[in-house]
Amino acid sequence: MSKIKCNHCHLEFEENIMIKEENLNFCCKGCQGVYHLLKSDGLDSFYDKLGNKTLTPPIKLDSDDITKFDSENFLENYVSKTKDGFSQIDLIIEGIHCAACVWLNEKVLHDTKGIVEANINFTTNKARIIWDEEKLKLSEIILKIRSIGYNAYAYESSVADAQASKAKREYFIRMMVAVVCSMNIMMLSVAKYTGFFTGISKEVKDMIHIGEFILSTPILFYSGWIFYKGAYFGLKNRMLNMDFLVAFGATSTYIYSLFILFGAKGESYFDSVSMIITFVLVGKYLEVIGKKSAIDTLDKIKSSLPLEAVVVKDNEKKVIALNSINIGDIVEIKPGEKVPVDGKIISGNGSFDESTLTGESIPIYKKVKDFVYSGTINLDSLIQFEVTKSFKNSTFSSIVALLEDSLNSKPTIQTKAAEISKGFSVTILSLALMTFLVWYFFGIDLGFDYEGTTQFEKSFIVAVSVVVIACPCALALATPMASLIGISELAKKGLLFKEAKFIETMAVASTVVFDKTGTLTKGELNVTKARIMDDNIHKMHLLYSLLDASTHPVSVSIKKYLETKYNLDIKKLENVKNIEAKGMSATYKNIEGKEFELIGGNVDLLRQFGIFYKFDSSKTVYLFAINKKVIATFELEDKIKDDAQELITYLQNKNIEVVMLTGDNEQVASKIANELNIKKYFSSQTPISKANYIKELKKENKIVVMVGDGVNDSVALTSADVAVAMGSSADISLAVSDIVLLNSTLKSLQEAFIISNKTYKYIKQNLSLSIIYNMVTIPLAMAGFVIPLVAALSMSLSSLMVVLNSLRIKMK
Repeated sequence: MSKIKCNHCHLEFEENIMIKEENLNFCCKGCQGVYHLLKSDGLDSFYDKLGNKTLTPPIKLDSDDITKFDSENFLENYVSKTKDGFSQIDLIIEGIHCAACVWLNEKVLHDTKGIVEANINFTTNKARIIWDEEKLKLSEIILKIRSIGYNAYAYESSVADAQASKAKREYFIRMMVAVVCSMNIMMLSVAKYTGFFTGISKEVKDMIHIGEFILSTPILFYSGWIFYKGAYFGLKNRMLNMDFLVAFGATSTYIYSLFILFGAKGESYFDSVSMIITFVLVGKYLEVIGKKSAIDTLDKIKSSLPLEAVVVKDNEKKVIALNSINIGDIVEIKPGEKVPVDGKIISGNGSFDESTLTGESIPIYKKVKDFVYSGTINLDSLIQFEVTKSFKNSTFSSIVALLEDSLNSKPTIQTKAAEISKGFSVTILSLALMTFLVWYFFGIDLGFDYEGTTQFEKSFIVAVSVVVIACPCALALATPMASLIGISELAKKGLLFKEAKFIETMAVASTVVFDKTGTLTKGELNVTKARIMDDNIHKMHLLYSLLDASTHPVSVSIKKYLETKYNLDIKKLENVKNIEAKGMSATYKNIEGKEFELIGGNVDLLRQFGIFYKFDSSKTVYLFAINKKVIATFELEDKIKDDAQELITYLQNKNIEVVMLTGDNEQVASKIANELNIKKYFSSQTPISKANYIKELKKENKIVVMVGDGVNDSVALTSADVAVAMGSSADISLAVSDIVLLNSTLKSLQEAFIISNKTYKYIKQNLSLSIIYNMVTIPLAMAGFVIPLVAALSMSLSSLMVVLNSLRIKMK
C-alpha cells in the first residue's frame, strides 16, 4: 500500500486511512480542522514557510477520544462526590508553564456554567475541579480546556511523572540552546561595543551583525516558543501577561535589529534578544524541576506501603490488593511486615514500631483488643487483626491525602502574580506606544542625533528604547542573584535550600515549631545511669551476650555503653527467647556444666519470672538478673542536642515565638521544655494534630517554620511556610522539606536564620536600586535621550550593580 503526505502535518500515512477532500489528504480530523482554520483566516502562507518540514498532529477531538470521559468505568475510577452532592475530579493540565497559564485556565473554567470550583496548583499542574453533572458533562470540561490550547487527563501518579519528566526534558533542551547561543553572542558583543567607542569598520560590524542574527534566531523562535504560545493564548482570552511582554520586547528588538542588518543606520541589538529569552527561560526551568520533585515525593510516600495483604477467610489465606480489603476482614501480618490498614488485634501480641506516626523510637507493646495503624511495623510476632477502616480511610492514607493537599495548596502570592504582571505589561507597552505616537506626530527631537533617519524610524527607535530599558533584568536579578549567593554561603554551613524563595520566608518568620525526638534531642537512647551490683567479668560477658541477641533500641544502647567500659566476649547462649515488649531470657552452661538462668528487660519481665524488684524511675529502665538475682540496672533517656539551647536563646532574642510539639508523654515533654526554657509545648501529638496546630498559627497570619524529623512530621512540615528536616531524617521527610540540615546540627539552623536575614536585607536593597533605575531611565528614554544601544548598556549596568551589591553577602 502506497503512502501519501498529510496536507497539514506533512507526515506520511497509508492511503487507505487518509481523510480525502477533493485533492487534499489529511491523517486525522484535527489536521483537517487546523488546515481549514488557517485557510479561512488567511494564514495559508504558513505552508510555504513550512516547506518540507513536518509537524506534530494536533490533539484529536474525535468521539472515541472524548466520550471516554463520560463512560461509567472512567467516572467510577476517577470521579468522587462532595458532601454537597457535586462531582469532583483531579486532572493534570498539560502545557502550563507560568502563573498566567494557571490564571487563564481557572478564569475560563470559572466562567463555564456548571463548574462550582476550579483550583489549579502551579507546582504540580494538578487541577481539582468540582462541577454539577446535571448542567455539565466531564467531556465538555475537557473540551473547554483543549479549546484554549491545553490538554487534560485524569491524575495518575505514573502519568503525572511521565509528563513532568517530559516537560523537564523539553525545557532543558530549550534552555541549553539559549545558553550556548547566548554565550557566543556575548563574545561577538564585546567586539561590537568595544568598536563603538574605539572605531570599527562597516564590513566588520556587518559580519558581527550577521553572526548575532544567526545565533539569536534559534533562541527567539525555538527557545522562546513557549513565550509566544503563552502570549497567544493570553491574547485569545483578552489578557496581557508576562509572556506577552517577553515576546513583544524580544520580537520588537529583533525586528529593529533586522532593520539595521539590512542597511538602516544604527546598531543591532540581537544580544538583548538573547538576554531577555535566556534569563527568563532559566527561571522557568528551575520551576519545572520543582514540579518534578513534588510528584516524586507523593509517589515515594505512596510506595512505602505494601501493594497487597494476606486476608484469612474460612481458615484459608488469600493475598488480595489493599483496595479490595473490606471492613471486618481478618488480616494476618508476620514479623517485620508493615500494617497495611487500620484494625483491632484478635490474635497474638507483640511490639510495634510506630515511629512513622509518632516519631518515637521505642516500640509499643500491643495485645488482643488493641488497635494497630497502617504504616507501622510489626516487630516480633505473628498477628491477626480485624479491619476497622478501609485502605482509603486508614491512618497512613489519610496522612498521604493531607500531605497531597498541602503540596497542592496555593500560596497567596500566586493568585496575585497574573494581575501584577498584567499591570506591568500594560504600563510599559502603553508608555512605549505613547512615546511612538508623540514622537511621530509632533516630531520631538530632544535626544541623540538621529540624522539620516525618517521620522518613523526616529519614533520607532525611541519606542524600542523604552521597551528595552524597561526590560526588568535588574528587577528579575534582584532576588535570584542575592538568593544564589546566599544559598552558596548556606551550603558551606551544611544547609541545603531547595528553592531560593525560602530564604526570604525564613527572614520574616514569626514562629518556629520544633519536633522533639531527633530534632531538639539526639533521637537515640543513651545510658544516663548504670548500677552494677556484681561486676564479676564473667557475669558481664553473659549480660553482653544477651544484649547481642536482641536488636531492640534499649539493648543496642546498653551494649554500646558496655563496650566503652569493658572488653567483653560473646558467649554461646541456649534457649534464647524474646518476650514481647518486655525483654529476653536465655540459659548458659559453663565448662563445669553449671546452668545459669539469664533475664534482661523491664520490671514487668522480672515479675513474670517471680523476681519482685522495686525500681522507680521516670526514664526507660533495663534490669539484668542471673538465677533470679538482679546484678545490674540501667536507666536510659534521649539527650538534648548540644546546640539546642543556643538556638532557642537566639530565636527568643529575635522575638521569634518557639513552640515544641511531641508525640511523647507529658512528663518527658515538660522535662525537655524546662531544660530549654521553651514556654509553649504540647505533648502526645499525632501527625494530624501537629499539622492542625500549624494551620491555626497560619490563620493568625503568622509565618511558620517547622523543624522536624521522621515521616510523622511530613504533614506538619508541608503545612508550614518553611519545612526544615535533619539530614538524618527519613527519606520522606527529606523529600517534603524545603531546607535540609545536612549535618543535622542545630548550629547550622541558627546560621540559616543569620544568613537568610542578611540575604533578605540585600534583596530589598537590590529591589530599591531596580525601582530607582526604572524611575530615572524610562522618562529619559521616552524623551529620546537614550538610544537602544545606551538602553542595552544601562540595562546591563543596572544588572551589574545588583550583582555587586549581592556579593556583599559574602563579607563578614
